[in-house]
Amino acid sequence: MFPRNFVRFLVFSQFAVSIPLFAAESEEPKRRSIAVHVAPQALSLQLDGRLDDAAWQLAPVNSRFYQYQPEDGREAPGHLRTTLRVLVDKDALVFGIRAWNGDPKTLNGTLARRDKVDRDQDFIGIWIDPTGHGRSAQFVRVNVAGVMSDGIYRADEDEEDLGPDYPVESAVHLLPDGYTMEVRWPLSSLRFPYGEGKPWRLMLERSVPHEDNMLLLSAPLKKESLHFIAEMEEIDGMAQVLPTVQDKAFWEFRPELTQRFKRDYGKSSSRTSPGMDISARPRADWVFNATLNPDFSQVEIDAPTSNGTNRIALSLPEKRGFFLESADVLGMRLPAFYSRTVADPRWGMRATWRGADADATALALDDRAGGVVMRGSPYATQEHASAGDSKVTLLRARSHGEEAVAGVFLSDRDYGAGARNSVFGTDGQWRTSANGDGHLQLAWTAMASRTTAQFDGEGQALASDARNSGYGYGRLNYSSDDWSNVAQLEVIGSNFANDNGFVPQAGIIKGDVELNRRTGARDLALFEAYETELHLGLHEIRTLSHETVQRWVRPGIWFYAGHQTRYWAELGFDRQRGRTGAKLHQTPAAHMGIESTPSSWFVKLKGELTLGRQLDVEADQVGQGGNLELEANLRFPLPAGWSLESDHRWNRSWVKHRRLQDFSDTGWRWVGTLHATQRDALRMIVQNTASGRQDLAPQLLEPWSERYRHRSLLYKRTTRHDRIVSIGATTDANGALPGSSKGLTLKVQWGI
Repeated sequence: MFPRNFVRFLVFSQFAVSIPLFAAESEEPKRRSIAVHVAPQALSLQLDGRLDDAAWQLAPVNSRFYQYQPEDGREAPGHLRTTLRVLVDKDALVFGIRAWNGDPKTLNGTLARRDKVDRDQDFIGIWIDPTGHGRSAQFVRVNVAGVMSDGIYRADEDEEDLGPDYPVESAVHLLPDGYTMEVRWPLSSLRFPYGEGKPWRLMLERSVPHEDNMLLLSAPLKKESLHFIAEMEEIDGMAQVLPTVQDKAFWEFRPELTQRFKRDYGKSSSRTSPGMDISARPRADWVFNATLNPDFSQVEIDAPTSNGTNRIALSLPEKRGFFLESADVLGMRLPAFYSRTVADPRWGMRATWRGADADATALALDDRAGGVVMRGSPYATQEHASAGDSKVTLLRARSHGEEAVAGVFLSDRDYGAGARNSVFGTDGQWRTSANGDGHLQLAWTAMASRTTAQFDGEGQALASDARNSGYGYGRLNYSSDDWSNVAQLEVIGSNFANDNGFVPQAGIIKGDVELNRRTGARDLALFEAYETELHLGLHEIRTLSHETVQRWVRPGIWFYAGHQTRYWAELGFDRQRGRTGAKLHQTPAAHMGIESTPSSWFVKLKGELTLGRQLDVEADQVGQGGNLELEANLRFPLPAGWSLESDHRWNRSWVKHRRLQDFSDTGWRWVGTLHATQRDALRMIVQNTASGRQDLAPQLLEPWSERYRHRSLLYKRTTRHDRIVSIGATTDANGALPGSSKGLTLKVQWGI
């Protein structure tokens, strides 16, 4: 009772604001269901993908599937018939899938890295919402080569997070007319409340790339839905098994040992680092996680990005497993919590509780020096490399209604000696149908900060007088058959800071409006577009004294066509100011982008291009320039079942002047992965970046140049998701220094 009452007490004030929203709640529509067979005893299945065990004959057949892409609202084609059977025992959910396909030679799926299963491949996806709230789902995708992608989906942001790795087992068996698949998902890795809760929900997806990249779903999802899990179906029969498993305890220990040899620009060193990850679930509603001296040296290096001459920091994705546990409960926007602010923790602990109508999580970390601390302003982000250790604390609690969720959180970073940053905040979300015609979703965040930490030139935190400030954010989404619109407003106080969040600007008011008129399918002469939209984007940033920083007016078009091709183009009637009191420059430009799957081996082409007048912030002058980002991912099947992934990425920003030196920023990256088996892979990364201002007359600005080079080679053997042996070598070079930094790392992780 204590956790439930504690959470309700914390969010009482937040719900006081939300009372009018709850008063408007309507009765939840009746949902369809998926029938399962609940086994009274543990199942003894041979997981070989064949579906020939006797237990499968006891499971009801679910055969209702619908098209979602390229065109929604249609029944699945008869020649692509798909059936689903589900078995449940006290340990796991086991899924049996039969997928018909006329020509087995058209099936596409090769060995690839985990989390690289995408729409260019034939795969089965399983989506489970164990809480029944419809705000998040755990998912796993398995392609016809047995490769797996898994993660968590958050409906409020309509995004997938591929960070979590679940101990799911699978097997695929190819047939002359399709394939069968068995997937075993342990209940220990599914997060659900204790006692009575909402019914579990389930959705199955099937990707068929050779049928114009068709995506089939077991639920009749429509394009105008606000998110992908809006129509998940209830699982019949889970109430029979949950009382017997909710008190079952699960423990996982993952010790690791890392041996590192390094030669850093002529200086040699070696280090042996033991570590441990612990996960404990004493009963269904409680999960405890701890990490001791984790080693992240073999986490894949971030891809190069370019922000041109702008001085506003960019965020980076999280790839470290400890920070991805219970991401559904944390569920906060980056300004509230950004785990990349944690650089090198000595230890970390997290406790998460889930109830039927509330949840909470607490996180504590001891972080070593080296993290980046940001202090924002309207025109630039000031970054400090922290030279001292710090302690991180985060407390989070939410309460769920049928249509709304509201929460509170407390974030604190203590640098010692009176230097710290504390943030208290509330957030929430409300969504409902708009009188039966479309869908509305409102999200909000409000924070108050108190900061007594400032940093000197060496990155040392010093105590200072307290600076108090605030933050507010609101977003309204509307989606219907004819419209997809978004309006956002963000207000950040001049002294607002969140050292556990991502707040690169402060002292601003930012507004965005996106109007998208859906115009349906169109024959565009050269090809047929399944979806088309007319777009108008409005964007403005002002300082708190009402000085315009940026102003955009961008009309444009968007369409979706065959080969998963998405194309957009905008005309930018833009204006931008480089610093306080400077001129508000006109920066008109054309903006365009494309994403496509050209063929079975050329699985991804993605590019964005801006061409026109660009503001050189350092010079406070406008020149001709642009920004280019391009990705090309290739997949090659090799003899003996081997395969090769070859992923390329380029980015370039540039500004050319008549009377000033030109500016450029360029990055290139190649990631090649050779797969011998599902367990053995060899990965190479080659990455170069270069930026600078030319040393040409007349030198009205100080010329400068920066160059970095990274090379790495990693062999990894994975016997199961938590048992990994790897050896890697890296070379890094800074163009401003002679020599290079070289390292050799041997790492063993062994789950118990």
